[in-house]
Amino acid sequence: MRTTRTVPARPVLITALAVTTAGSLLLTPHTAVARPEPEPPVTREGPAVDNRAARAPESAAERALTGQGSPTTGTGRGYPREQVLTPDPENPADRSIKLGLTPYHGIAPKLNALQRLGDRVSVEVAGRSAGGHRLYLVTVTAPESARQARAQERMRELIESVPGRAAKDPAVKAGYKTPVFFNNNIHGNEWEGTDASLRIVEQLATANDAKTKDLLAHSRLYFNITANPDGRIAGTRANANGFDMNRDFVTASQPEVRAMRQIEIDKQPAVMLDLHGYVNGTLIEPTTPPHGENYEYDLFLKNTYANALRMESAVNGLGYTPAKDGVRPAQIPFRDQEEGWDDWPPIFTPQYAAFHGTVAAHTVEIPLAVNNAAYTSLPESELRRRSAINVDVAGAAIRATLDFVRTNRASLVADQIEVFRRGAAGAAQVPVSEETVPGVPGIGPEDVYTTDFPRAYVIPGGSAAAARLVDHLLANDVRVTRAARDFRLAGRSYTKGSYVVDMHQPKRGLANVLLADGTDISDKVSVMYDISGWSLGRLWGATVEPVTSGGLTGLPLRTVDEAAPVGHVAPRGDLRLRLDDPQEIAAVNSLLQQGVPVRRSADGSAIVPASARTKAAAAARTYDVAFDATKVTGTTELHRLRVAAAVTPGELFALREMNFEVTPVSTAVLNAGFDWSAADVLFVSAGLDHGALNTTARTALDAFLDSGHGLVGRGVTGAELSTAAGLLAAKPVEGNGDANGVVRVVNSGPVTAGAPEHGFVYAPVWFTDLGPGVRVEQTYGTGNPLVSGHWRALEDGSGGPAQAAGQASVVSGSGAVLFGTEPLFRDHPKGEFAQVARALFTVAQARGGTGEESG
Repeated sequence: MRTTRTVPARPVLITALAVTTAGSLLLTPHTAVARPEPEPPVTREGPAVDNRAARAPESAAERALTGQGSPTTGTGRGYPREQVLTPDPENPADRSIKLGLTPYHGIAPKLNALQRLGDRVSVEVAGRSAGGHRLYLVTVTAPESARQARAQERMRELIESVPGRAAKDPAVKAGYKTPVFFNNNIHGNEWEGTDASLRIVEQLATANDAKTKDLLAHSRLYFNITANPDGRIAGTRANANGFDMNRDFVTASQPEVRAMRQIEIDKQPAVMLDLHGYVNGTLIEPTTPPHGENYEYDLFLKNTYANALRMESAVNGLGYTPAKDGVRPAQIPFRDQEEGWDDWPPIFTPQYAAFHGTVAAHTVEIPLAVNNAAYTSLPESELRRRSAINVDVAGAAIRATLDFVRTNRASLVADQIEVFRRGAAGAAQVPVSEETVPGVPGIGPEDVYTTDFPRAYVIPGGSAAAARLVDHLLANDVRVTRAARDFRLAGRSYTKGSYVVDMHQPKRGLANVLLADGTDISDKVSVMYDISGWSLGRLWGATVEPVTSGGLTGLPLRTVDEAAPVGHVAPRGDLRLRLDDPQEIAAVNSLLQQGVPVRRSADGSAIVPASARTKAAAAARTYDVAFDATKVTGTTELHRLRVAAAVTPGELFALREMNFEVTPVSTAVLNAGFDWSAADVLFVSAGLDHGALNTTARTALDAFLDSGHGLVGRGVTGAELSTAAGLLAAKPVEGNGDANGVVRVVNSGPVTAGAPEHGFVYAPVWFTDLGPGVRVEQTYGTGNPLVSGHWRALEDGSGGPAQAAGQASVVSGSGAVLFGTEPLFRDHPKGEFAQVARALFTVAQARGGTGEESG
């Protein structure tokens, strides 16, 4: 568990809060409570290393892969947009019931009742969770005719697409409704934001004071009632696929995250809260350094800090005390802490929102723990007392934000326009200082993070990886063009069909945060909250070339709304499918599952007979991959693989994304008796300890491996199993467990053939003392292998990148392949996936004959 370090508080700026009339929904201000001496360190949420074994059902993974639910944009529709929701079956096992909170099955009836209260509340289904539950988006605003709603949409589009004009448009200044987004319960066992939002919506539906009417006349308030219904019901942090969705916004592997992403794009909120728990006292962002270098951080900090002060005053003003209630005063990390709660990666909801024009975005961690050990150890009465306080605290934060929006709507919209204007104009970022962000005390050089945006990125087309990356950029609302003919840019030649990302675009920050290499920030802070490097340009398998100079005027570029398909099948002869990409792996696994005889060639490609051309054509369309003609017959017959996997949820999801048939296993599963006849190969990275197996389970596992079934291992857990089973003579060396990022690698073996020259590490491992017959498949780059992220040596000088440089990162031998990198991490580094697939095919028992290589 990681901890932050507290420091004496920076000076507190007290802002005046408007006094509301009696009966108003908006929070009555209270005098700020004097801050006590610094509190003990705040424990960071979640494990330091993602090492929990996955148990997600396959059906949930399939739903998440195929579900494309998104909120309706409502073009041409006014407000309210009411609908009657069909109730869900009552579920007495819903874990929120014990806390006195709203169970998931109680939400639909509640929303039906709220819509009946008047003409301010609308409900839309924004999508479905991995477990199949509806995601409810509630809009609260003053009624709008269809014509008025269309006018709002035109202004929203103008703000993003033509921000220079929007800044001068009197209609925008006078009539645009400020969008505000409240996201609740993204961690399923952090429940109370949902109940606070339901309570606020009910009050907003009927309040008749002047300030509430003014708020709703000039704002649209969006409430994602529960972002994680699967976890809410089960009492788990993760969804039904085992994913922490507040780590998924760069990858968007989960349907709930794709729904939230679409809300950000469609609604374009200027302000958002993401309601979490539990930190005592209530933690309210902005954060400690390092700050995301692609933000317009001067605008972000100005507004986020100002609203944090409002929320702090509101929360403290509830009157809860440490002595009476066990509730400490609220804290603002930017002001009160030195490091450890950063906003560097855009994997978190508020940090991702900033790239869609949100200029005040907060994680709010409400105070009193009711989950995990507390849920099972505390009396129900104490849990309900804590939950009631947490609902009050979350409600105070929401009400303070509503008041902040009401009194600052003009400047909030103006700052959102300015974010988009700078992007479209290619304007320079404004470094933060006490001069550029007046009213925010304590800004120092440690808070200054900016980047140099390239003029453009070029992505050569023609590959599945390039098409996937382009479609992902488009799904994130990044604008992409495609060349209609060959062209030259900045002294280089590019072919027809290449994609160009013009970095003079409103959401340039998002384009750059996805595509850039990133930065090595190891010397900036001692520890990071989560990942520090994530580059799609380095990890997703496509070639991405930054162009630092030159102009795009006159180039033969056309805007695209989807990538051009690359799938094709040669018209004659046997077919060759490269196995360098997860979509190619998925395609060949699909053919194997249909009984198509496939052989593997010396270079690792799959050879498909001409007789299977029809099935290959279907696979080419489904997976957008290319089958070329070949005269090579292949040397090794490939077989459908059934993988027993003791892995993390992200790895399980990635394996199934590649169409492997996977059965999750663990120490407990093997000890209960596992039928090894249902498996062909074993993949281990988490949750399987050879020494903890009972005699029967250990004997069965050893027999499986001794009979020629192979092992693919990742990290220390996989390497230790290999050693215990006597498979591979290799000593795993653990690097700094807090390290993560994008690293340079050198590929030298058949398992890593065709892999990118970059990999991803999270608690990196390398291998020494290699025995006879052990092949080095890949090494860490020499010098400093870290390209972007955070990787320091430990205090004794060990475990750093200098110690890893040149060392083996992937090794193989008879019956085993071991990875020290994280090629499937959280389903993210797509360009690395094929290494694992190749490893599985390599170590699996060969059960067929061989053919001779020809041609």
